[in-house]
Amino acid sequence: MARALRIQFEGAVYHITSRGNEKREIFKDDADRLRFLEILEHSLNTYQVLLYCYLLMENHYHLLVETPQGNISEFMRHFNITYTSYYNRTHDRVGHLYQGRYKSILVDKESYLTILSRYIHLNPIRVREVVDWPVREKEKYLKRYPWSSLLGYIDEDKRLAFVDYSLILAEYGGDTVKGRMNYWREVCRDLASGLEIKEKVVGQSVLGDDGFVKWVKKQFAKGEGNRREIPSLRGILRYRSKDEILKVISDETGKQDGGILKRKGPLRQLAMELLYKYGGLKGGEIGEIMGLDYSTVSQGRKRLRERLKKDKELQGLMGRIERKLSKAKV
Repeated sequence: MARALRIQFEGAVYHITSRGNEKREIFKDDADRLRFLEILEHSLNTYQVLLYCYLLMENHYHLLVETPQGNISEFMRHFNITYTSYYNRTHDRVGHLYQGRYKSILVDKESYLTILSRYIHLNPIRVREVVDWPVREKEKYLKRYPWSSLLGYIDEDKRLAFVDYSLILAEYGGDTVKGRMNYWREVCRDLASGLEIKEKVVGQSVLGDDGFVKWVKKQFAKGEGNRREIPSLRGILRYRSKDEILKVISDETGKQDGGILKRKGPLRQLAMELLYKYGGLKGGEIGEIMGLDYSTVSQGRKRLRERLKKDKELQGLMGRIERKLSKAKV
């Protein structure tokens, strides 16, 4: 399996996640969580990293950070090793605490910083026990959830000194009572309508608009970055955004997105296959886009392969679309 892409530059923004080994807990009690935050603060100060959001769950955590010195690898190595050492020592255990390396998604600061902050803050209501609650109950749950930077975004008295709240709140009217209320209202809207970003992540590594993704591809095409990341580099150079894939299908067929994604038949099956092959999306993520379950996507891709063996016209359409998507756009 390709290693996760690590692109580093001054001012880069990342969504960082790390899960417990075998999905096991990484916190046994609140003392662990408090120590985690203390270690996080120390690491942020040591490596001069800015923290915009954090969220602690039972078996994983989320961070939204900016690295003015372009040093995400050094920061994360220090942070994860230090907390692992504490956890093992405190709970009389040995070995890895986390499941492999941390996952990092490079984020287009201009386009996705505020959206991603809300996505992170909504994670507590995605757990099985809460996901089917009424919206009002979810709102109350989020306001009571103590291990999230959301509380500091909506209540000035619940802030931590090492979180930068002002930049994101600037998009909602500033770090004022009104700005904090606007941010909370937007989170509540997301609760009602749903907020997903997985299908917008290109190559499992970059979240941004087309201009930002092309810029990242160009940097790697020039040979910049750590050569150990070449397997993932090949992936991101190949992958296309969901919107780009659907536009090519639309251009070739004359159908709009709704006719491609919602109507049963070979065109939707073709979209499933292309989103998987050129978008780097998994079956469940494709299902979320189309309002289907994973098994329907899997069966749809299987039926497409059978159709392609017999249908010359469909073969030609697939070939034209693939040629367009295969062209290097860096």
